[in-house]
Amino acid sequence: MNRQALDELKQQIPLMGYLQAHDWHPARPLSRGRWMGLCPLHGDHKPSFLVDSNKDLFYCYGCGRGGDLIRFVELYHQVKFSQALALLRRWRGVEPLLHETARFYRVQLHRHSEAVAYLYQRGVRSLELIEHMRIGYAPGGCLRGWLTQLGYPLPALRQTGLVTDVGYDAYVRRIVFPLEGNLYGRSLSASAPPHRFLPGPKGGLYSWAQAQSYPEVILVEGLFDYAVLWEAGFHNVTCSLGTHLNARQFRQLCDGPRTVYLTFDADSNGSGQQAAQGLSRSLRERGLTVCRVSLPEGHDPNSFFAGGGNAHEFQRLLERACL
Repeated sequence: MNRQALDELKQQIPLMGYLQAHDWHPARPLSRGRWMGLCPLHGDHKPSFLVDSNKDLFYCYGCGRGGDLIRFVELYHQVKFSQALALLRRWRGVEPLLHETARFYRVQLHRHSEAVAYLYQRGVRSLELIEHMRIGYAPGGCLRGWLTQLGYPLPALRQTGLVTDVGYDAYVRRIVFPLEGNLYGRSLSASAPPHRFLPGPKGGLYSWAQAQSYPEVILVEGLFDYAVLWEAGFHNVTCSLGTHLNARQFRQLCDGPRTVYLTFDADSNGSGQQAAQGLSRSLRERGLTVCRVSLPEGHDPNSFFAGGGNAHEFQRLLERACL
């Protein structure tokens, strides 16, 4: 990519917009379009990260690193220059497409009774929660036609992973949750792989912008775990989309002093609790208070509530976790 193309890419993606899309919030304004906030590149406890929105440059007085948008992507995602460019090109092009896809799937949800019945079975029973999580349904066989009708070329649909190489919808009979730069699909069919993401990173912690304002945060593995806790009134919940946190998710949890309630699955093979043990050790090394929630054996938060558990009983589990 030549210099002109690099400059055009950076003009199309302002540094401030990219930072805010990745959960960075300025703490205070300075003069002439400059802002200060906590550094997203290290465990910052006081605002040391300067952003000049006019020059599209950043500098951290804490860790001493700075540069332009591409340099930030290199440091933030821990990738090389060429990989940073690929991430930015994908991010620039995929966001409108994923937004339109998620909107289409949300319309489909209420047209398919099997999808609504599956959500009810999993404890997702309020319209408020469905709207909050923007839950949709992919019946299969109709997304490609809709998107090409809107003007999206077939190669772009293949590149994002929404359509397979042979031209079929990639998501078939799946409940769909929009993520940051991705989609998660949970299969209704026992014969298909249960989980599906689009190619690319899964992003940061789910709904972190809301959860990070709480001094105590409940961390769960899956989106259905998140759903039942949110519906039960625990709005300080966030989700890692698996037991292994990526570097960005770990930084998010460590961006300030807080108590983290690790609420991973109590599965029979012990993998959830083993992951919780390792993560709790790493978080404590960063100065966080960590409480491991003990669910009944064989349960995760979703099955706990779907099986008749209530908010009062779960609150007692939280209280016992820190004893």
